[in-house]
Amino acid sequence: MRELAGKVAVVTGAGSGIGRALALRLAAEGMTLMLADVDHRGLADTAALAGDAKVLTQITDVSAATEVAHLANRCFGELGAVHVLCNNAGVYQGGHIWTRGQEDFDWLLGVNLRGVLHAIHEFVPRMIEQDTEGHIVNTVSVAGLFAVPGSGAYAVTKHAALAASQALAQDLAAAGSKLRVTALCPGAVRTRIGESDRVRPPGLAHTPTQDEVDARAAIDRAVAGGIEPSEVADLAVAAIHEERFLVLTDPKYAERLRRQTETLLTGSLPLYQ
Repeated sequence: MRELAGKVAVVTGAGSGIGRALALRLAAEGMTLMLADVDHRGLADTAALAGDAKVLTQITDVSAATEVAHLANRCFGELGAVHVLCNNAGVYQGGHIWTRGQEDFDWLLGVNLRGVLHAIHEFVPRMIEQDTEGHIVNTVSVAGLFAVPGSGAYAVTKHAALAASQALAQDLAAAGSKLRVTALCPGAVRTRIGESDRVRPPGLAHTPTQDEVDARAAIDRAVAGGIEPSEVADLAVAAIHEERFLVLTDPKYAERLRRQTETLLTGSLPLYQ
């Protein structure tokens, strides 16, 4: 998309972190915003930071199909169109894959994967029908490329989100659509992803296992040394303009991806510490 000014963007998970940075960056481009999150206060703060941009907000749990449908209906009903859809909402839980219970997978899959699928189902057909340029940005994570120790359940959801992004892009291209897709794969970013328990549904409260505690400490260390969310947002907007599918936030990830592919082709397991 060459021109964003005067058009409409939807951002989920807009109450903090990368979602907030995306919202503010798109506002700076002159876009009207529909912002969604489960965090009432964070959402209000993001809206207040958006300056003179026209902003609507909607409390939305993206894991619930009915809530995403309501978000889409409100967007098209009140704003008339959607040109950029940022499926950014995401949650993290670490620990060995064999210690993650069904409730953990349900939560992670609900937000990280089904949230993307619900939005594709509700927004994309109407975006196609607009017959205008448009772009879908799915915040995937490098965990969608590399399954590292201590983040198995999270990696499962992010690998699936990457597959959904690629499948969507392929289907749109095959259909001759004007819509494009970006799989945004940030690594360590200074966000509150390690504090995802703050939005864990009350009915899923649990006592963390030791491996989960250790994984949380590791993610906190990584986040502390990460890049700013605004840098990720800049890369995402550049990808929209350039119609770029895969966005990595650090050149070292490209080399790591090459090494992983070469190792897999030998039949061996890539190892990460």
